[in-house]
Amino acid sequence: MPRAVRERQMLDAAVRTFGQRGYRAASMDEIAELAGVSKPLVYLYLNSKEELFTACIRREAAALTEAVRDGVTPGAPADRQLWDGLRAFFTHTAEHPDAWAVLHSQARTVGEPFAAEVNVLREEIVAFVTVLIADAAREAHHDPSLPDREVAGLAHALVGAAESLAGWANAEPSVSANQSAATLMNFAWAGLGNLMEGRRWSPVR
Repeated sequence: MPRAVRERQMLDAAVRTFGQRGYRAASMDEIAELAGVSKPLVYLYLNSKEELFTACIRREAAALTEAVRDGVTPGAPADRQLWDGLRAFFTHTAEHPDAWAVLHSQARTVGEPFAAEVNVLREEIVAFVTVLIADAAREAHHDPSLPDREVAGLAHALVGAAESLAGWANAEPSVSANQSAATLMNFAWAGLGNLMEGRRWSPVR
C-alpha cells in the first residue's frame, strides 16, 4: 500500500480516537488497531503521539479552511459571501465532528504547542472574515467609517461566536448547518447593518 494511503488511514484513526476519547486518554495501541496496522508502524511513520496529534491538527485545520474558502463565491455581495462562508463552516464541522473536537476542544485544552497550531487556523479565518466585513463597509459607504481596529474586533467576535455555536450544534442533532448559519447571520448581520448605516448602540446615560 502506498505510504500516503497508509498515513491517511492512520490519521483518520487518530482523529477519530482523539476526538472521541481526548488526547490524554487516547493510546497509540487503540489508534494502530483502528487503522489496521502495528503500533511500531505508527511510530515509524509519525514518530510520537505528540507528532501524530500535531499532524491531525494541521490536516483538519487545512481541510476546514479550504471548505470555508471554497464555499464562498468571489464577487458576490458581502452578506452573501458571509452567509456562504458560515454555511460551509457549519456544514464541515457537522460532517466532521471528531475533527472539530480535535481542533476546538482537545488542541486548546491540552496546551502548547498544540494550541498554537489551532491559533494559526483561527487567525486565517479571522483574516478572511475581516476582509468580508471591510468589503461590506465599502458597499455601504464609498468612504467607510469603520476603523480597522473595530473591523478586526468584529471579525474576532464573529469567529468566536461561530466556534461556540458549532460546539453547541454538534451536540444537538436536530440543529442543521443551515439553521446554525441563519442563527448567526440574524444575530450578527443586523448589527453589522446598523453599523454600516451609522446607527451605533450606546449605553443609556
